[in-house]
This record gives sequence, C-alpha cells and structure tokens, in this order.
Amino acid sequence: MPLSAAFDAALEAFDAHLRVERRVARNTLYAYRADLLRFGEWLDGIGVEPTAVTHPLMSDYVVHLDAEGLDPRSIARHRTSIRQLFKFLIQEDLVKTDPTRLLSPQRPSRRLPDVLSEAEVALLLTTPDPLDPLGLRDRAMLELMYATGLRVSELVKLPLSAWHHEAGFLRVRGKGSKERVIPLGRTTAERLARYLVEVRAGLDPGLGQRSLFLSRQGKAMSRQNFWLRITHYARAADIRTPVTPHGLRHAFATHLVEHDADLRAVQAMLGHADIATTQIYTHIARSRLQAVHKKHHPRGTG
Repeated sequence: MPLSAAFDAALEAFDAHLRVERRVARNTLYAYRADLLRFGEWLDGIGVEPTAVTHPLMSDYVVHLDAEGLDPRSIARHRTSIRQLFKFLIQEDLVKTDPTRLLSPQRPSRRLPDVLSEAEVALLLTTPDPLDPLGLRDRAMLELMYATGLRVSELVKLPLSAWHHEAGFLRVRGKGSKERVIPLGRTTAERLARYLVEVRAGLDPGLGQRSLFLSRQGKAMSRQNFWLRITHYARAADIRTPVTPHGLRHAFATHLVEHDADLRAVQAMLGHADIATTQIYTHIARSRLQAVHKKHHPRGTG
C-alpha cells in the first residue's frame, strides 16, 4: 500500500535534513528511514495524515509494534526515530503539536551479549584452511577483526594504505569519519603480510583495487560475504555460542577488560564517543566471572 503524499513529503524533507544539516552516518540514515517507512505504512493503513497524529495514536502504534513481535530495544529505536521526525516537523512549522511529547522515555533493558570465550576464538581463527588462498584471506580477516575490535563495515572498507607495517599500527576511519589508530601484534601482522604477498597480489594483478581485502572476483569484500564466511567457519568448528562479525568485536573488548586493560584505552580502540558505551564490557566481564565462580567453586551455588 503506497504512502500518503503528505507523509512521503515529510519523510523526504526529514531525510534531507539528516543528510545535509546533521550529516548523520549512512547506516543511521537507513535506520531512521526504515523505521519511519514502517510508521508511514501504518498511518496510511488507518487513513491518518502526519498532521493528524495524536498521543493516543502514538500509544496505539507502540502497542502495535509489540504485537508484531519487536523486542524492547527495537521498539525504543522506533520511538526515537518518530520523536526526531516530529521534532523536525515542528521546527519547520509543518505540524503544530508533537504527539510524541507525552510518550515516556522508556529505555529497553540492556541484555548482555553472548561473548565467545578465548578458547572459542582460538578455534574459530584456526578453522580456515591456510593452504587455500581464500582460507588464508579469511584467517587474516578474522585475526585482524579480533585483534583490533573493528566493526565489520570498517573491516571491509579498509584501504591498502590503512596498515602501517613498519610502525605496527592500523589507521581506521570509523563512524562520523573519525580516525583512530590501533596497534597490531606480531601474529596479526604476520597473517596480514602473508595474505598480501600470497593471495591479494593474485586477486588484483592489475593493481587497480584500493581495498585491502578482496573477494574471489577481485572486488572489495562485502559485509554480506564476510558474514557468510564467518558463519561457515563457526559451523565447521561446531562453536555453540552465536558467532557474528560483531561478536568478535565484543570478544575483543571483553577479553581486554578481563585482562585488566584500561577502559579508556579500550574506548579509544573501539572508537566509542562515550565511555558509558564501553562500560558494558565491565558488566560482561563481571557476569562471566560470576558464572565461573558459581560453576566451579564449592560454595558457588549458595
């Protein structure tokens, strides 16, 4: 069912505002748009224009999202997206009242993510076949991701120039085009060097690609391709903990904190703007220690 012309126009204006004036990251822009398209389709289905949205209707929509099976975190994100839309519409004098102003700023409970153990990470990193060129590439990618805590989008977008071999660090451009520098250990550097010499040169004989990691076709690796590869290796290794690219980022941070790394240093390497975002890893580490104590200490079940 098509969106109403009024909502479509409001969404396009808001989209332009985010891109041009606020310069939000592309993934954030896509998230806003997906949430608001869903909201617009719901409004269209009940025959309501943006100017006629009321607080009771907003409450109905939250109930609708819950009935659709969305988890609390997703519902909270939708509420934020809609609240930002109406804030913009009021600033532009396109609507007179904000129907979201009475919605409580309810925050979802923060569930601690499942984190791979050090043994599981070691198993995952050694699963790709080093005698296979693509296996060698995948080993280098997995090793680099765990050694640096990169986001998968950052990993696949790394240019050749990102690795400063002699100085021993990686220069990464993350969210909001902010740069950060992450040190590389010897093992990771060796894996990366072997991939460059033995594999990448054959994937890009014309030296026309600037991306560090290339697919079988000699093009930049995609997020989807890497996701499929890591899922394949997790199954092959029979790892029971859920394994995702972001899971390696969680493992990187959690294992650093468990080994008493300074939280500010972890924040810098992860590229978090707010230390509060990084502090979740102290909770994860504490939770894991409690689980170990409960399982192995004679008084752990008391």
